[in-house]
Amino acid sequence: MRVFTVTGTQVQAGQDLPQALPESGYVWIACTRERFQADLTAIQNTLEHLTGQNLVDLHVSDLLNAQLPSRFDYSSHYDLMVFRRLAQRHNGAAALATHGLTLHGKRSGPPVLHRIDTSPVGFAVFDRILLSIHPTDCAVREAYASRLMANTPSAVQSTETADSRSTGARGVPDSPADMMLRIVSQMVDGYLDLRRELSRQLDHWQAELLNPRARFNRWDALLQARLGLHQLEALCDDQRTAVQTWTESLNSWGIGHDSAAERAHELLKIRSRDVLEHIERVMQHVRRLEHNTETAVQMHFNMQGNRTNDIMRTLTALTAIFLPLNLIAAVFGMNFEFMPWLHQARGFWWTLGGMGLIAISMGLIFWRKRYLARTGE
Repeated sequence: MRVFTVTGTQVQAGQDLPQALPESGYVWIACTRERFQADLTAIQNTLEHLTGQNLVDLHVSDLLNAQLPSRFDYSSHYDLMVFRRLAQRHNGAAALATHGLTLHGKRSGPPVLHRIDTSPVGFAVFDRILLSIHPTDCAVREAYASRLMANTPSAVQSTETADSRSTGARGVPDSPADMMLRIVSQMVDGYLDLRRELSRQLDHWQAELLNPRARFNRWDALLQARLGLHQLEALCDDQRTAVQTWTESLNSWGIGHDSAAERAHELLKIRSRDVLEHIERVMQHVRRLEHNTETAVQMHFNMQGNRTNDIMRTLTALTAIFLPLNLIAAVFGMNFEFMPWLHQARGFWWTLGGMGLIAISMGLIFWRKRYLARTGE
């Protein structure tokens, strides 16, 4: 469990549940799903003490469910966001899981699909408390915690190459909702690390499919890849629905006439739309990969069909060339006693020359009509 107390631009990190809220600011409580289940009573008591409300039993079940799809729900005191991440594990034991579906058996698809971890991350967003539930060894939590600590004024001043923009757009969040959106945005952007490797693998298979000299035999892997891409598309669709519902719920928030509060609320809407746009980009990329794979398969079978047509056309032309030669050989193979040229010394050579002339003439005609021409590769 990690606890961060945010006061303005100051961030203090700890590992114990807070006893009180800061005078101005909020608290971020980040823990693993196992720790949340073990310390559920203490966490509920802390939320009751600090906010006057605790988590509803159904929402607790959602936060503990490791197979729940991305969704958004709310109560009169807090909002609940469950968001499935697209992270890459480095231990080859991970499998692609979407909606509780895991690809078991022989793993013949792209290796990158086997390393995609889609475990859900849950957020309970109070007015001044953000409770996030992560999988074990969640790189998203650690990465954002490091970024959060690095964006504090003391850390920025101690870094000589600090970018001035990092203290603005990427600085310390103003509210729990803002922090939740930034963590979600980081999870969505994590797909960019997977996109290049996945695209490279599928492009390699497409090149094999379109190579007329190669014999493609990875149909099981290609089928698994298409199934994995379809699951990623369904996962992104759930993500988009959850974030879109959250964005629409922002319109029902009661905002006072304070200009600072109105500006913070407007920034939340802008950041929500930005996260939604990033999810749309991921969906478009997944759909493009799926479409390119399907197109490559269709082009492969079209090429195979054209190749078969070329072979049949060549065989038909050769058959047509030898057909009159067979006719001549059959005529002179008849068992008649009196036949022209049968007992002449030059009959064989005249017949053989005529057969050759006929074959060459028909071959030239068929070549002129491109019946014997090779299709350009």
